[in-house]
Amino acid sequence: MGGDALRWSEYRRVPWKNHGGTTREVAAGTVHAPLASTEPADGFDWRVSVADVDARGPFSAFPGIDRVITLVEGEGMVLTVDGTPHPVGPLSPFAFSGDAVTDCQLEAGAVRNMNVMTRRSRATARVRIITVTSRGTEMACAAGETLLAMAVTEGIAVGGPDGRETTLGRLDCVRHEGPVALTLRGDGTVVGIRITALC
Repeated sequence: MGGDALRWSEYRRVPWKNHGGTTREVAAGTVHAPLASTEPADGFDWRVSVADVDARGPFSAFPGIDRVITLVEGEGMVLTVDGTPHPVGPLSPFAFSGDAVTDCQLEAGAVRNMNVMTRRSRATARVRIITVTSRGTEMACAAGETLLAMAVTEGIAVGGPDGRETTLGRLDCVRHEGPVALTLRGDGTVVGIRITALC
């Protein structure tokens, strides 16, 4: 099978940094180099998680962290980042700095967000929305990269070079490290997350 299957039912719940709620941690990691003395040792160089937001309020501050947030459930929200409002619609990845003062206002009820965080000096992330068809869609992972594919819809199958496939439920994920080509099949949508180490 093409990588490790991570299941929604098994994601670990962790409290928000500002204690305003909880998030489900999908995966996290470090790049294999020592932290600089100026960098906080809070346990990750990158992290992917899914949070439920049911009321307006401030986001936690994450100095030195770059963030990409993608609405995977709900109608929309407005993030005010350092005083500038940004409408965020479904499946539209929005990048912003964890250093910024950020407040969330809900447009039409509760939302569920996928969050990708990377420590600015050590890793970068690219997030894209992938439409999957029965003909198959390929995702390639290079040396030094971590690739995650999270199903936003049911019935997505992921296969690797060995020919075996695994079926993902909604918000299940596959994680792979290093060179490989994964094949996505089905009829739906996947969020592709590519983490690249900088050192």
